[in-house]
Amino acid sequence: MLRFVQRYADRPEQEWAALLHRILQSRIADFHRRQSVRRRWRVWLRGDTQERGDPLENQPAPASAGPERRSDAAAMAQTLEQVLADLPLRQQQAFLLRMWEGLDTGETARAMGCSEGSVKTHLSRAMRTLREQLEDHHR
Repeated sequence: MLRFVQRYADRPEQEWAALLHRILQSRIADFHRRQSVRRRWRVWLRGDTQERGDPLENQPAPASAGPERRSDAAAMAQTLEQVLADLPLRQQQAFLLRMWEGLDTGETARAMGCSEGSVKTHLSRAMRTLREQLEDHHR
C-alpha cells in the first residue's frame, strides 16, 4: 500500500481502485509464478516426486517411477549443485536471482548492485556453463 501511495498519489482518485486492483493481481501472479519455479527446482534438486496437494495429480509417470530414474535424478541434482558452486559468485547470484527467485532484470540489477547489462552478461555466461556441464544429463 505504501508503494501504491508513493507512486500514484498524484493520480485522480477515480483511477485508484483500478490501479490498486491491477497491482494486486500482478503481485499475486508474480507470487504464484515464483512459487511454481521454486517448486520445480526443489523437486528436481532433491529428487522428490511427491508434493503436497492432490495425491492423484502428484503421482509420478510410470516411466519415471523406477529406481534407475530416481538414481539419475539424484546424480543430476548433485552435478547441478556442484556446477553451481563452481560458477563465479556474480554468475551464481544472477542465475539464482533470475531463475530461482524469478526477479526481473531490473530487480536483479538492484539486488546485485550492478547494471542490467551486467546481469544479462553474468546470466548468459552462467547458462552457457550450465548447458556445457549438464549436457550429458539432459539426454
